[in-house]
Amino acid sequence: MPTDDAGRPVDLPADLEARLGAPGAFPYTRGVHERMYADGRLWTMRQYAGFATAEETNARYRHLLAQGVTGLSVAFDLPTQLGLDPDDARASGEVGRVGVSIATVDDVAALFDGIPLADVTTSMTINAPAAMLLALYTLEAERQGAPLAALGGTVQNDVLKEYVARGTYIFPPAPSLRLTVDLMRWCAEHVPRWNTISVSGYHMREAGSTAAQEVAFTLADAVAYVRAAQAVGLDVDRVAPRLSFFFACHGDVFEEAAKFRAARRLWAHLARDVLRARDPRSQMLRFHTQTGGSTLTAQQPLVNVVRTAYQALAAVLGGTQSLHTNAYDEALGLPTAESATLALRTQQVLAFETGIPSAVDPLAGSVHVEALTDRLEAEARAWFDRIEERGGAVAAIEAGYLQEAIEEAAYAFQKDVESGARVVVGVNRFVDDAPVDVPVQAIDPQVEPSRRSALARFRAARDGAAASDAVARLVAAARGDAPLMEPLRDALHARATLGEVADGLRAVWGEHRG
Repeated sequence: MPTDDAGRPVDLPADLEARLGAPGAFPYTRGVHERMYADGRLWTMRQYAGFATAEETNARYRHLLAQGVTGLSVAFDLPTQLGLDPDDARASGEVGRVGVSIATVDDVAALFDGIPLADVTTSMTINAPAAMLLALYTLEAERQGAPLAALGGTVQNDVLKEYVARGTYIFPPAPSLRLTVDLMRWCAEHVPRWNTISVSGYHMREAGSTAAQEVAFTLADAVAYVRAAQAVGLDVDRVAPRLSFFFACHGDVFEEAAKFRAARRLWAHLARDVLRARDPRSQMLRFHTQTGGSTLTAQQPLVNVVRTAYQALAAVLGGTQSLHTNAYDEALGLPTAESATLALRTQQVLAFETGIPSAVDPLAGSVHVEALTDRLEAEARAWFDRIEERGGAVAAIEAGYLQEAIEEAAYAFQKDVESGARVVVGVNRFVDDAPVDVPVQAIDPQVEPSRRSALARFRAARDGAAASDAVARLVAAARGDAPLMEPLRDALHARATLGEVADGLRAVWGEHRG
């Protein structure tokens, strides 16, 4: 007889059919589409990429598109994520290092040179300055002649998790939420196909949360965003259909697949019963998955190819809508073109050679998987209820509740690794001390001075007074309660830089100190 994790006999629940529902029907346990991948609608294959300059990153995008990638995913460097221009003293040593350096409309034009934005979907992993980067993206689309209504993609725009797990925040929570909601409102009116927020559990999982915590904390943040939108008069069914979610996928194949099924079911009930959403699209949890960066090892890095393949398998078994597979060399540096291509091939083999996409929710009815799904849903709901008791996600974050829970989970995990209770191949078992000889993507040390020079030329060629006036109008709007997306776009269109716009808002709102 099958047993649970504690060795107790288990069986399928009598109400299993009602709990599961049909694929494409409430509560979406079995997927958000009736046929999922079986009708040829595969998940979007993305490869997260960005390094050095816009021109170099554009070359990588063109390479990936030629290799069959079906969606772009932009990685920004730390100065860009923090609203700093590359010539800011605080950006020293970080320009172009972990992503592409973007500061101006010209940079975005170079980033997407030769790539029609109406024909691709783009995911941008940017949070505190998300409104600024989306403004730059839409200005480039208009320059290309693409109608805003044709644009598809996602901007992460999830600043709450920055206070919990990642740390690339700029402003205090209240004005950050204001920017988030302004972006949601503006896109609802002008870019209706755009996913205005990708509520991210990925970084909390990478910081050490459990699978159940990842689901609970992510959905609690999503509820907070919808409530913030409702507080300014936006209807839940106007904004919730454009929410997307972003999860990690680690190595326990059955637990991870069950996690995604539990997350869909829990969100369907929260959207309907807590947020009072009535549009079925508001109740569907659509998500992007990235394989677990924290699971990659610098020891025996080629073994990461195997880890990533199993994690990608779990994501597809769990019904993901979009997938990024990590490259095997990412524990050593940024992916090379060769390693990024192999990571993409991992998805393509899964899609076209395994036969797995032809089955809808192929694990449904498994005693083990259904028990895992029920357990994870119950654990996640318990964590969600504790957050609600503390006043919701924002209050719980401000009190440090989520941060402490993740720290405790991370500590427990590390103790298990160090004791050998949890095996990590090549790290605490099956160790091989042979030297590692893997080519690593190198960032030219001249990138930073070249970016500073390019920015100096940009400023010299523009109408500086017009740019300053546009920033001043943005600052005036920020002092009141007017929507900010249009003055943001006006300032960037007038050739203000990302850093100048962010500094104008810093002058009004201050900076968050964690």
